[in-house]
Amino acid sequence: MNPVDIALQGSFPSVMVPTREPVAPMSASGERLLIASNGVFLEINRPWVHLVRRLSSFDWRTPVPYGKAFERTDLLCGSVPPALVAQFASMARAALPNEIGAWIVWSAVTGAFRLVGLPSLSHGPAHLHYDRPLLHEGESLVVDCHSHGRSRAYFSSTDDRDDQHDVKFALVLGNCDRTPSVALRLCAKGRFETAGAAPEHWLAALAEEGA
Repeated sequence: MNPVDIALQGSFPSVMVPTREPVAPMSASGERLLIASNGVFLEINRPWVHLVRRLSSFDWRTPVPYGKAFERTDLLCGSVPPALVAQFASMARAALPNEIGAWIVWSAVTGAFRLVGLPSLSHGPAHLHYDRPLLHEGESLVVDCHSHGRSRAYFSSTDDRDDQHDVKFALVLGNCDRTPSVALRLCAKGRFETAGAAPEHWLAALAEEGA
């Protein structure tokens, strides 16, 4: 086999799901395909999250001799502190009328979250360009935050392009001159899962910060 294909398949392997025992867990961060009797699944492993999502199902019933796989979400880092979401709302209000960005990161070493401001290359009321920040050893991006100034919160086509290859939550705060509007989604290697609403404790912290 071509050496490039060997390297690619080693970094992104395919695993046949066994029928009589659980599939062996991933030993490191990365992605792999799970070939199951009920479809093809993408498994993503990060220090802070473990995800399994169905990529496709079979077009007709055929006796695939493998076990079944199931979608799952394991948030290994625990709940994101609402105080950090409120802290970002305060930053967004201070930046008005311009947009601003920050990351909420989690440390696998200390188990702690922190908010990291994003070094802005250019920003205005309707755009934001920034450098990715340097993180401490063992830290992972969990929530990628940006504001929309006085405009409503939503995900733009630019956001879709920016988020295409990431594994993270994406948070947009809009109407930052008052209690913010909120848009939240999970980004998983090109799959976007929009939340119906932000967590209640986040909303309570935002309302308190904006009071």
